[in-house]
Amino acid sequence: MNYGLNILPEGALDFVSVGALVHRLDPGIIPFRKATECQIHVSGGEFNCAANLADCFGMKTGIVTAMVDYPIGELIAERVKAMGVKPFYKRFKHNGVNGPNMATVYSDRGWGARGPVVFYNRANEAAGQLKAGDFDWKAIFSGGVRWFHSGGIFAALSPTTSDVIIEGMQAAKAAGAVVSFDLNYRAKLWNISGGEARAVEMLDRIVKNVDVLVGNEEDLQKGLGIPGPEVAAKSKLDPSAFFAMIDMVTKKHPQVKIVATTLRDVHSTTRHSWSAVAWIDGRTYIAPTAELDIHDRVGGGDGFASGFFYGLLTGETPQDAVNLGWAHGALLTTFPGDTTMATVEQVRSFAKGGSARIQR
Repeated sequence: MNYGLNILPEGALDFVSVGALVHRLDPGIIPFRKATECQIHVSGGEFNCAANLADCFGMKTGIVTAMVDYPIGELIAERVKAMGVKPFYKRFKHNGVNGPNMATVYSDRGWGARGPVVFYNRANEAAGQLKAGDFDWKAIFSGGVRWFHSGGIFAALSPTTSDVIIEGMQAAKAAGAVVSFDLNYRAKLWNISGGEARAVEMLDRIVKNVDVLVGNEEDLQKGLGIPGPEVAAKSKLDPSAFFAMIDMVTKKHPQVKIVATTLRDVHSTTRHSWSAVAWIDGRTYIAPTAELDIHDRVGGGDGFASGFFYGLLTGETPQDAVNLGWAHGALLTTFPGDTTMATVEQVRSFAKGGSARIQR
């Protein structure tokens, strides 16, 4: 299977991403204003994909990012190592007072009728200080890299991070890697760096280098400046509106061969209907629909992307690749934290219609 892509059969690394590492404070179902304790999860959309592919799917992965030499950085670096991801760090010294810092994300889980609340402290973030020229891309790609990935959250952090992404993507192209990008449009982040107009300008420059695009209907509209679809979706699980936008995406960016996203109908914080869709080299594919009991929804989209990428990297049929992403994303919502605790056997079982019966 080539899906319109030329995927290298082997390399020293199967997957490398560039992005920001963060730590997420999670008080569970308690709102922060009443919290007395928190769990700490290590996250970052690009890292999540690399960690999922390494830990669950057994692939060789790396993360290109900033690291600060202080205890929070050491905590995060320990988790990167534990998930089996090879780091390529630009190191920063902490001054003991105000940074540079590793970003903090605050996210309670909500419960039932009460939705999760997410807010940030990205003040003086080391990853936002990254700029073109900070990494030796030739050395990173020297042994061969099959797939390169980044995302819209990292692009939004500062005036220089988009240049880092583009530099990495151009080096990836020169090395023969497939390039993917998750639009991951976050209005809160873009609003402090120029708003929607700047997002469209920056993301357009990035997506010119992309083969595989991940993003839902809103991401495509706000991130790429594409008008809303003329076809109205009958429900949150109806893919017709998403597919109606593909012609506009490929007209603007004809080199894009794959566009994929999850579909989610949120009945309550703890009960979702879940599916996924993909347009792959001119054909459309739809995953089944599952009714999910949610433990922690954060990271489900990255769970889909990493399972989908795994399917493509291992030559699965397009439908099976979509189903693997759908299954892994579903399972990831049953665990605390942003990265996987699933096994590849569990993912394959769920993708083929497995159940929650006890495993003896």
